[in-house]
Amino acid sequence: MLNATTNCILFLFLAVAGFSSCSSYRYIQKIADKELFNDSVLADAHTGIAVYDPSTQKFVYSYQADKYFTPASNMKIMTLYAGLKYLGDSLVAFRYNDTADTVYIQPGGDPTFLHPDFPVQPAFGFLKNCSKPIAVNDGNWRTEALGEGWMWDDYNDGYQVERSPFPVYGNVIKWVQIRDSGSIDALARQEAFIYSEPDINWKVNFSADTAAEKFSVKRALTANTFFITQGKEVHAEKRSPFMTNVLASGLDLLKDSLGKTVEVTTTPVQSGKVLYSQPADSLYRIMMYRSDNFFAEQVLLMAAAEKLGVMDEKALIAYALANEMKELPQKPRWADGSGLSNYNLFTPNDFIWVLHKMKDEYGLERLKKIFPAGGKGTLLNYYKADTAYVYAKTGTLSGVVCLSGYLYTSSGKPLIFSILVNNHMQPAWMIRRKVEGFLNRIAGKK
Repeated sequence: MLNATTNCILFLFLAVAGFSSCSSYRYIQKIADKELFNDSVLADAHTGIAVYDPSTQKFVYSYQADKYFTPASNMKIMTLYAGLKYLGDSLVAFRYNDTADTVYIQPGGDPTFLHPDFPVQPAFGFLKNCSKPIAVNDGNWRTEALGEGWMWDDYNDGYQVERSPFPVYGNVIKWVQIRDSGSIDALARQEAFIYSEPDINWKVNFSADTAAEKFSVKRALTANTFFITQGKEVHAEKRSPFMTNVLASGLDLLKDSLGKTVEVTTTPVQSGKVLYSQPADSLYRIMMYRSDNFFAEQVLLMAAAEKLGVMDEKALIAYALANEMKELPQKPRWADGSGLSNYNLFTPNDFIWVLHKMKDEYGLERLKKIFPAGGKGTLLNYYKADTAYVYAKTGTLSGVVCLSGYLYTSSGKPLIFSILVNNHMQPAWMIRRKVEGFLNRIAGKK
Protein backbone atom coordinates (compact mmCIF):
# COMPACT_ATOMS: atom_id res chain seq x y z
CA MET A 1 0.00 0.00 0.00
CA LEU A 2 2.84 2.41 0.83
CA ASN A 3 5.72 3.18 -1.48
CA ALA A 4 8.77 3.71 0.78
CA THR A 5 10.76 5.48 -1.96
CA THR A 6 10.67 9.23 -1.56
CA ASN A 7 10.50 11.05 -4.88
CA CYS A 8 12.34 14.34 -4.58
CA ILE A 9 10.36 15.96 -7.40
CA LEU A 10 6.92 15.30 -5.91
CA PHE A 11 4.77 18.38 -5.55
CA LEU A 12 2.30 18.61 -2.71
CA PHE A 13 -0.29 21.32 -3.30
CA LEU A 14 -0.89 22.46 0.27
CA ALA A 15 -1.69 26.14 -0.33
CA VAL A 16 1.27 26.96 1.88
CA ALA A 17 3.69 29.70 0.83
CA GLY A 18 6.67 28.15 -0.88
CA PHE A 19 5.07 24.82 -1.78
CA SER A 20 3.85 25.96 -5.16
CA SER A 21 7.31 26.77 -6.43
CA CYS A 22 9.53 24.03 -5.03
CA SER A 23 9.33 20.33 -4.36
CA SER A 24 7.67 19.34 -1.13
CA TYR A 25 10.63 17.19 -0.18
CA ARG A 26 13.18 19.97 -0.46
CA TYR A 27 10.88 22.40 1.28
CA ILE A 28 10.35 20.06 4.24
CA GLN A 29 14.06 19.25 4.30
CA LYS A 30 14.80 22.95 4.80
CA ILE A 31 12.23 23.08 7.59
CA ALA A 32 13.72 20.00 9.23
CA ASP A 33 17.24 21.41 9.03
CA LYS A 34 16.15 24.70 10.56
CA GLU A 35 13.71 23.47 13.19
CA LEU A 36 15.35 20.17 14.15
CA PHE A 37 18.70 18.98 12.88
CA ASN A 38 20.70 22.22 13.07
CA ASP A 39 19.34 23.07 16.48
CA SER A 40 21.40 22.22 19.55
CA VAL A 41 18.33 20.74 21.26
CA LEU A 42 18.13 17.85 18.80
CA ALA A 43 21.58 17.81 17.27
CA ASP A 44 22.78 14.79 19.25
CA ALA A 45 19.50 12.89 19.34
CA HIS A 46 18.47 9.91 17.21
CA THR A 47 15.52 11.09 15.10
CA GLY A 48 13.24 9.47 12.55
CA ILE A 49 10.63 11.33 10.51
CA ALA A 50 8.00 10.26 8.01
CA VAL A 51 5.37 12.51 6.42
CA TYR A 52 2.90 10.80 4.10
CA ASP A 53 0.17 11.98 1.74
CA PRO A 54 -2.64 9.40 1.76
CA SER A 55 -4.28 10.94 -1.32
CA THR A 56 -1.25 10.10 -3.48
CA GLN A 57 -0.11 7.18 -1.30
CA LYS A 58 3.42 8.55 -1.32
CA PHE A 59 5.84 9.97 1.20
CA VAL A 60 6.49 13.66 0.91
CA TYR A 61 9.35 13.50 3.39
CA SER A 62 11.33 10.71 5.00
CA TYR A 63 14.37 10.75 7.25
CA GLN A 64 15.59 7.53 8.90
CA ALA A 65 12.01 6.34 8.64
CA ASP A 66 13.09 2.70 8.29
CA LYS A 67 15.23 2.77 11.45
CA TYR A 68 14.06 1.33 14.74
CA PHE A 69 13.10 3.49 17.73
CA THR A 70 11.67 3.02 21.19
CA PRO A 71 8.17 4.47 20.64
CA ALA A 72 7.01 4.86 24.27
CA SER A 73 3.25 5.56 24.34
CA ASN A 74 3.02 5.67 20.56
CA MET A 75 2.52 1.94 21.15
CA LYS A 76 -1.06 2.81 22.06
CA ILE A 77 -1.64 3.43 18.35
CA MET A 78 -0.88 -0.24 17.71
CA THR A 79 -3.07 -1.23 20.64
CA LEU A 80 -5.88 0.98 19.37
CA TYR A 81 -5.78 -0.78 16.02
CA ALA A 82 -5.93 -4.18 17.75
CA GLY A 83 -8.94 -3.01 19.75
CA LEU A 84 -10.72 -1.64 16.71
CA LYS A 85 -9.98 -4.81 14.77
CA TYR A 86 -10.76 -7.51 17.30
CA LEU A 87 -13.24 -5.97 19.73
CA GLY A 88 -16.77 -5.02 18.81
CA ASP A 89 -18.58 -1.74 19.36
CA SER A 90 -19.17 -2.64 23.03
CA LEU A 91 -16.79 -4.09 25.61
CA VAL A 92 -17.37 -7.58 26.97
CA ALA A 93 -17.50 -7.37 30.76
CA PHE A 94 -17.80 -11.13 31.13
CA ARG A 95 -19.40 -14.28 29.81
CA TYR A 96 -21.67 -16.13 32.18
CA ASN A 97 -23.61 -19.30 32.74
CA ASP A 98 -26.69 -18.98 34.96
CA THR A 99 -27.36 -22.43 36.46
CA ALA A 100 -29.99 -23.54 38.93
CA ASP A 101 -27.82 -22.78 41.94
CA THR A 102 -24.85 -20.58 40.82
CA VAL A 103 -23.96 -17.82 38.37
CA TYR A 104 -20.60 -18.72 36.80
CA ILE A 105 -18.56 -15.82 35.43
CA GLN A 106 -15.61 -15.76 33.05
CA PRO A 107 -14.21 -12.20 33.02
CA GLY A 108 -13.17 -10.51 29.81
CA GLY A 109 -10.47 -8.21 31.18
CA ASP A 110 -12.72 -5.12 31.10
CA PRO A 111 -10.90 -2.27 32.92
CA THR A 112 -14.05 -0.12 33.22
CA PHE A 113 -15.63 -2.31 35.92
CA LEU A 114 -16.24 -0.06 38.96
CA HIS A 115 -13.80 2.44 37.46
CA PRO A 116 -14.62 6.03 38.54
CA ASP A 117 -14.40 7.26 34.93
CA PHE A 118 -17.49 5.18 34.12
CA PRO A 119 -20.39 6.03 36.46
CA VAL A 120 -22.85 3.75 34.61
CA GLN A 121 -22.05 0.18 35.64
CA PRO A 122 -24.30 -2.42 33.97
CA ALA A 123 -22.00 -5.33 34.90
CA PHE A 124 -21.97 -4.40 38.57
CA GLY A 125 -25.74 -3.95 38.48
CA PHE A 126 -26.11 -7.44 37.03
CA LEU A 127 -23.99 -8.97 39.81
CA LYS A 128 -25.74 -6.91 42.47
CA ASN A 129 -29.11 -8.24 41.35
CA CYS A 130 -27.99 -11.87 41.27
CA SER A 131 -29.89 -13.85 43.90
CA LYS A 132 -27.57 -16.86 43.54
CA PRO A 133 -23.94 -17.33 44.62
CA ILE A 134 -21.36 -15.95 42.15
CA ALA A 135 -18.30 -17.94 41.09
CA VAL A 136 -15.52 -16.59 38.87
CA ASN A 137 -13.35 -18.69 36.56
CA ASP A 138 -10.04 -17.18 35.43
CA GLY A 139 -8.96 -20.11 33.27
CA ASN A 140 -8.49 -17.80 30.28
CA TRP A 141 -5.75 -15.81 32.08
CA ARG A 142 -2.37 -16.74 30.53
CA THR A 143 -0.06 -13.84 31.34
CA GLU A 144 1.49 -11.90 34.23
CA ALA A 145 0.46 -8.86 36.26
CA LEU A 146 3.47 -6.84 35.07
CA GLY A 147 4.57 -6.55 31.46
CA GLU A 148 7.83 -7.67 29.94
CA GLY A 149 10.50 -4.99 30.30
CA TRP A 150 8.63 -2.83 32.81
CA MET A 151 10.62 -1.06 35.51
CA TRP A 152 10.26 -3.02 38.74
CA ASP A 153 10.68 0.05 40.97
CA ASP A 154 7.72 1.82 39.34
CA TYR A 155 5.31 -0.65 40.97
CA ASN A 156 4.05 2.04 43.38
CA ASP A 157 3.27 4.61 40.69
CA GLY A 158 -0.19 5.15 39.26
CA TYR A 159 1.06 4.87 35.67
CA GLN A 160 2.20 1.24 36.13
CA VAL A 161 -0.92 -0.52 37.36
CA GLU A 162 -0.99 -4.32 37.46
CA ARG A 163 -2.96 -6.17 34.80
CA SER A 164 -5.57 -8.73 35.77
CA PRO A 165 -8.39 -10.86 34.32
CA PHE A 166 -11.10 -9.07 36.33
CA PRO A 167 -10.01 -5.50 37.16
CA VAL A 168 -11.86 -3.79 39.99
CA TYR A 169 -11.71 -0.02 40.63
CA GLY A 170 -8.98 0.21 37.99
CA ASN A 171 -6.76 -1.98 40.23
CA VAL A 172 -5.97 1.19 42.18
CA ILE A 173 -6.68 2.48 45.67
CA LYS A 174 -7.26 6.23 45.82
CA TRP A 175 -6.05 7.76 49.07
CA VAL A 176 -7.44 11.13 50.13
CA GLN A 177 -6.20 13.53 52.80
CA ILE A 178 -8.42 16.38 54.01
CA ARG A 179 -7.66 19.07 56.57
CA ASP A 180 -9.96 21.69 58.05
CA SER A 181 -8.89 24.73 56.05
CA GLY A 182 -11.22 27.01 58.01
CA SER A 183 -9.54 26.50 61.37
CA ILE A 184 -7.12 29.15 62.64
CA ASP A 185 -5.80 26.88 65.36
CA ALA A 186 -2.59 25.22 64.16
CA LEU A 187 -3.07 22.37 66.61
CA ALA A 188 -6.55 21.71 65.23
CA ARG A 189 -4.98 21.29 61.81
CA GLN A 190 -2.28 18.97 63.09
CA GLU A 191 -4.19 15.78 62.34
CA ALA A 192 -5.51 15.08 58.87
CA PHE A 193 -8.52 12.95 57.97
CA ILE A 194 -7.29 10.22 55.61
CA TYR A 195 -9.45 7.65 53.88
CA SER A 196 -9.37 5.34 50.86
CA GLU A 197 -11.68 4.77 47.90
CA PRO A 198 -12.71 1.98 48.00
CA ASP A 199 -12.50 1.33 51.72
CA ILE A 200 -10.07 -1.52 52.40
CA ASN A 201 -9.34 -3.96 55.21
CA TRP A 202 -5.71 -4.43 54.18
CA LYS A 203 -2.91 -3.38 56.49
CA VAL A 204 -2.19 0.35 56.72
CA ASN A 205 0.64 1.94 58.71
CA PHE A 206 0.71 5.67 59.47
CA SER A 207 3.91 7.61 59.92
CA ALA A 208 4.37 9.52 63.17
CA ASP A 209 5.99 12.32 61.16
CA THR A 210 3.50 15.22 61.03
CA ALA A 211 6.01 17.74 59.65
CA ALA A 212 6.16 16.39 56.09
CA GLU A 213 5.24 18.87 53.38
CA LYS A 214 3.63 16.37 51.02
CA PHE A 215 1.07 13.63 51.55
CA SER A 216 2.54 10.31 50.40
CA VAL A 217 1.54 6.66 50.15
CA LYS A 218 3.99 3.81 49.67
CA ARG A 219 2.91 0.22 49.13
CA ALA A 220 5.11 -2.67 50.12
CA LEU A 221 6.78 -4.33 47.15
CA THR A 222 5.29 -7.79 47.66
CA ALA A 223 2.13 -7.20 49.71
CA ASN A 224 -0.95 -5.00 49.99
CA THR A 225 0.49 -3.16 52.96
CA PHE A 226 0.45 0.64 52.72
CA PHE A 227 2.63 3.19 54.48
CA ILE A 228 1.08 6.65 54.72
CA THR A 229 2.64 9.97 55.64
CA GLN A 230 0.30 12.93 56.08
CA GLY A 231 1.31 16.21 54.49
CA LYS A 232 0.51 19.85 55.09
CA GLU A 233 -1.88 20.14 52.15
CA VAL A 234 -5.50 21.01 52.85
CA HIS A 235 -6.57 18.45 50.23
CA ALA A 236 -4.39 15.84 48.56
CA GLU A 237 -4.95 12.61 46.64
CA LYS A 238 -2.67 9.71 45.71
CA ARG A 239 -3.37 6.71 43.51
CA SER A 240 -1.64 3.52 44.61
CA PRO A 241 -1.78 0.32 42.54
CA PHE A 242 -2.59 -2.73 44.62
CA MET A 243 -1.21 -6.22 44.15
CA THR A 244 -3.88 -8.06 42.22
CA ASN A 245 -2.79 -11.63 43.06
CA VAL A 246 -4.61 -12.50 39.82
CA LEU A 247 -8.21 -12.59 41.12
CA ALA A 248 -7.81 -12.58 44.89
CA SER A 249 -7.42 -8.88 45.69
CA GLY A 250 -10.05 -7.70 43.24
CA LEU A 251 -12.57 -10.20 44.55
CA ASP A 252 -11.90 -9.04 48.12
CA LEU A 253 -12.96 -5.55 47.09
CA LEU A 254 -15.85 -6.84 45.00
CA LYS A 255 -17.27 -8.85 47.89
CA ASP A 256 -17.37 -5.73 50.04
CA SER A 257 -18.97 -3.66 47.29
CA LEU A 258 -21.61 -6.29 46.50
CA GLY A 259 -22.22 -7.28 50.10
CA LYS A 260 -22.21 -10.93 49.09
CA THR A 261 -19.86 -13.85 48.61
CA VAL A 262 -17.89 -14.23 45.39
CA GLU A 263 -15.86 -17.41 44.99
CA VAL A 264 -13.20 -18.65 42.59
CA THR A 265 -14.09 -21.74 40.57
CA THR A 266 -12.56 -24.10 38.04
CA THR A 267 -15.95 -24.86 36.51
CA PRO A 268 -15.74 -23.79 32.85
CA VAL A 269 -18.12 -21.15 31.54
CA GLN A 270 -19.39 -22.64 28.31
CA SER A 271 -22.51 -20.58 27.78
CA GLY A 272 -22.73 -18.03 25.01
CA LYS A 273 -24.34 -15.46 27.30
CA VAL A 274 -22.44 -12.17 27.25
CA LEU A 275 -22.74 -9.12 29.49
CA TYR A 276 -21.54 -5.93 27.79
CA SER A 277 -20.35 -2.88 29.71
CA GLN A 278 -19.34 0.29 27.83
CA PRO A 279 -19.08 1.54 24.24
CA ALA A 280 -15.58 0.60 23.11
CA ASP A 281 -14.77 4.07 21.77
CA SER A 282 -15.41 5.60 25.20
CA LEU A 283 -12.52 3.52 26.54
CA TYR A 284 -10.26 4.18 23.54
CA ARG A 285 -10.79 7.92 23.85
CA ILE A 286 -9.65 8.03 27.48
CA MET A 287 -6.77 5.67 26.67
CA MET A 288 -5.52 8.05 23.99
CA TYR A 289 -6.38 11.40 25.63
CA ARG A 290 -4.85 10.53 28.99
CA SER A 291 -2.31 8.06 27.65
CA ASP A 292 -3.67 5.58 30.16
CA ASN A 293 -1.27 2.65 30.38
CA PHE A 294 -3.62 0.39 32.32
CA PHE A 295 -6.44 0.84 29.81
CA ALA A 296 -4.04 0.11 26.95
CA GLU A 297 -2.77 -3.09 28.55
CA GLN A 298 -6.28 -4.34 29.21
CA VAL A 299 -7.41 -3.47 25.65
CA LEU A 300 -4.71 -5.77 24.29
CA LEU A 301 -5.76 -8.52 26.72
CA MET A 302 -9.45 -8.06 25.87
CA ALA A 303 -8.60 -8.31 22.19
CA ALA A 304 -6.73 -11.53 22.88
CA ALA A 305 -9.67 -12.93 24.85
CA GLU A 306 -12.12 -12.18 22.06
CA LYS A 307 -9.95 -13.31 19.16
CA LEU A 308 -8.06 -16.23 20.72
CA GLY A 309 -10.08 -17.16 23.79
CA VAL A 310 -7.23 -16.43 26.23
CA MET A 311 -5.80 -13.29 27.81
CA ASP A 312 -2.27 -13.53 26.47
CA GLU A 313 -0.78 -10.40 24.92
CA LYS A 314 2.12 -12.32 23.36
CA ALA A 315 -0.27 -14.65 21.55
CA LEU A 316 -2.37 -11.74 20.30
CA ILE A 317 0.70 -9.82 19.13
CA ALA A 318 1.99 -12.88 17.25
CA TYR A 319 -1.42 -13.39 15.65
CA ALA A 320 -1.79 -9.75 14.58
CA LEU A 321 1.72 -9.60 13.10
CA ALA A 322 1.07 -12.81 11.14
CA ASN A 323 -2.30 -11.66 9.82
CA GLU A 324 -3.81 -8.15 9.72
CA MET A 325 -0.46 -6.45 10.37
CA LYS A 326 1.78 -8.72 8.33
CA GLU A 327 2.49 -5.95 5.79
CA LEU A 328 4.15 -3.59 8.26
CA PRO A 329 7.12 -2.12 6.37
CA GLN A 330 9.68 -3.22 8.98
CA LYS A 331 9.14 -6.20 11.27
CA PRO A 332 8.82 -4.72 14.77
CA ARG A 333 9.59 -5.93 18.24
CA TRP A 334 6.30 -5.59 20.10
CA ALA A 335 6.32 -6.25 23.84
CA ASP A 336 3.27 -4.62 25.44
CA GLY A 337 0.16 -2.54 24.86
CA SER A 338 1.09 0.67 26.66
CA GLY A 339 4.66 1.44 25.65
CA LEU A 340 6.02 1.14 29.20
CA SER A 341 8.48 -1.48 27.96
CA ASN A 342 11.82 -0.43 26.51
CA TYR A 343 11.74 -3.69 24.55
CA ASN A 344 9.37 -2.20 21.97
CA LEU A 345 11.04 -1.26 18.69
CA PHE A 346 9.15 0.23 15.74
CA THR A 347 9.97 2.47 12.80
CA PRO A 348 8.26 5.69 11.67
CA ASN A 349 7.22 3.79 8.54
CA ASP A 350 5.39 1.26 10.73
CA PHE A 351 3.33 3.99 12.36
CA ILE A 352 2.52 5.58 9.01
CA TRP A 353 1.32 2.20 7.76
CA VAL A 354 -1.02 1.48 10.68
CA LEU A 355 -2.34 5.07 10.81
CA HIS A 356 -3.15 4.86 7.11
CA LYS A 357 -4.78 1.46 7.58
CA MET A 358 -6.93 2.77 10.43
CA LYS A 359 -7.97 5.76 8.36
CA ASP A 360 -9.03 3.55 5.47
CA GLU A 361 -10.84 1.00 7.63
CA TYR A 362 -12.51 3.22 10.26
CA GLY A 363 -12.50 6.73 8.79
CA LEU A 364 -10.89 9.94 9.97
CA GLU A 365 -14.08 11.29 11.50
CA ARG A 366 -14.24 8.41 13.98
CA LEU A 367 -10.50 8.58 14.68
CA LYS A 368 -10.66 12.33 15.30
CA LYS A 369 -13.00 11.59 18.22
CA ILE A 370 -10.51 9.11 19.68
CA PHE A 371 -7.14 10.82 19.17
CA PRO A 372 -6.50 13.96 21.23
CA ALA A 373 -6.60 17.14 19.17
CA GLY A 374 -4.25 20.06 19.66
CA GLY A 375 -4.99 21.79 22.94
CA LYS A 376 -6.60 18.63 24.37
CA GLY A 377 -5.46 15.68 26.47
CA THR A 378 -1.72 15.09 26.31
CA LEU A 379 -1.55 17.86 23.66
CA LEU A 380 -3.09 20.37 26.06
CA ASN A 381 -0.29 22.91 25.74
CA TYR A 382 0.55 22.30 22.09
CA TYR A 383 -0.93 22.86 18.62
CA LYS A 384 -3.54 25.28 19.91
CA ALA A 385 -5.77 26.86 17.28
CA ASP A 386 -9.38 27.93 16.76
CA THR A 387 -9.78 24.96 14.43
CA ALA A 388 -8.08 21.68 15.31
CA TYR A 389 -5.41 20.65 12.82
CA VAL A 390 -3.40 17.99 14.69
CA TYR A 391 -4.78 14.69 16.01
CA ALA A 392 -1.96 12.64 17.43
CA LYS A 393 -0.58 10.38 20.12
CA THR A 394 2.33 11.45 22.26
CA GLY A 395 5.00 9.16 23.65
CA THR A 396 7.41 9.92 26.46
CA LEU A 397 9.99 7.93 28.39
CA SER A 398 13.40 8.96 29.69
CA GLY A 399 15.29 10.11 26.58
CA VAL A 400 12.25 9.44 24.36
CA VAL A 401 9.78 11.90 22.81
CA CYS A 402 7.47 10.70 20.03
CA LEU A 403 4.43 12.01 18.19
CA SER A 404 2.47 10.24 15.46
CA GLY A 405 -0.92 10.96 13.95
CA TYR A 406 -2.84 13.11 11.49
CA LEU A 407 -2.08 16.67 10.39
CA TYR A 408 -4.33 19.00 8.40
CA THR A 409 -2.68 21.70 6.32
CA SER A 410 -4.09 25.20 5.98
CA SER A 411 -5.90 24.06 2.82
CA GLY A 412 -7.61 21.23 4.73
CA LYS A 413 -5.49 18.49 3.20
CA PRO A 414 -4.83 15.57 5.61
CA LEU A 415 -1.32 14.19 6.02
CA ILE A 416 -0.07 11.33 8.18
CA PHE A 417 3.13 11.81 10.15
CA SER A 418 5.40 10.03 12.61
CA ILE A 419 8.27 11.69 14.46
CA LEU A 420 10.28 9.50 16.84
CA VAL A 421 13.10 11.01 18.90
CA ASN A 422 15.33 8.80 21.03
CA ASN A 423 18.42 9.35 23.18
CA HIS A 424 17.96 13.08 23.67
CA MET A 425 19.58 14.84 26.62
CA GLN A 426 17.34 17.91 26.78
CA PRO A 427 14.11 18.45 28.74
CA ALA A 428 11.20 16.72 27.01
CA TRP A 429 9.21 19.96 26.65
CA MET A 430 12.02 21.48 24.58
CA ILE A 431 11.90 18.55 22.16
CA ARG A 432 8.12 18.83 21.92
CA ARG A 433 8.34 22.54 21.09
CA LYS A 434 10.84 21.83 18.31
CA VAL A 435 8.58 19.14 16.85
CA GLU A 436 5.64 21.53 17.15
CA GLY A 437 7.54 24.20 15.20
CA PHE A 438 8.40 21.68 12.48
CA LEU A 439 4.80 20.47 12.07
CA ASN A 440 3.40 23.99 12.23
CA ARG A 441 5.57 25.01 9.30
CA ILE A 442 4.35 22.03 7.28
CA ALA A 443 0.76 22.84 8.14
CA GLY A 444 1.26 26.47 7.18
CA LYS A 445 0.67 27.80 10.70
CA LYS A 446 3.74 30.05 10.69
